[in-house]
Amino acid sequence: MKLFVYHTPELTPTDSVPDCAIAVDVLRATSTIATVLHAGAEAVQVFSDMDQLMQLSADWPAEKRLRAGERGGAKVEGCDLGNSPLDCTPERVKDCRLFISTTNGTRALQRIEAAPSVLAAALINRQAVVNYLLETNPETVWIVSSGWEGSYSLEDTVCAGAIADGLLARSSLSAKELAGNDEAIAALALYRHWKDDLLGLLHHASHGQRLLRLNCHEDLKYCSQTDILEIVPRQKQPGVLVK
Repeated sequence: MKLFVYHTPELTPTDSVPDCAIAVDVLRATSTIATVLHAGAEAVQVFSDMDQLMQLSADWPAEKRLRAGERGGAKVEGCDLGNSPLDCTPERVKDCRLFISTTNGTRALQRIEAAPSVLAAALINRQAVVNYLLETNPETVWIVSSGWEGSYSLEDTVCAGAIADGLLARSSLSAKELAGNDEAIAALALYRHWKDDLLGLLHHASHGQRLLRLNCHEDLKYCSQTDILEIVPRQKQPGVLVK
């Protein structure tokens, strides 16, 4: 297995796809996707364009439909939800389809949707993703960080490092053997430095600071936890993820 880490969707190769591609948006799209599927949602359908989300979701039964929209960390007007995983309770989402569009995370998922296997990962479901990779043993794996509007993000990189660390802990591979690029080594080093204070790292992250200004303190606490959900969101068809 070779693991490649890309800091933004735009940095991924355009002439190839991996055996398995993993989108990461710790703050907060992939954390929300994992949470909503764990809470009993039927599926999550992702969109980069809000108008397209509104148009396609209109064909879905209203009682089985939830629209989630976020731009700049804030809820989009006219949506049922923003991008907070804490809003995704079983009472609210069970048996519904969540139609979601976010500033960064949905772009990452759409960039990798052509891969044979597409997953969504966050810190909260890190070990479940690691277990899936060890069971399926894909030859090439891309971890694609969502970043923030095309720029590097600490929180997504530390999650990539957490996945790498989990793989190394359960396999005979060395870091040198696992890493497909320098970014994978850097992500691993970042995680190992901050693994005992991930909430502190999220407070340092520029997007974490944006969310703090929006009074999303509890979201940061939730998203900084590791291995609390045993769920792997997987792409069923382009743009649609199920557990």
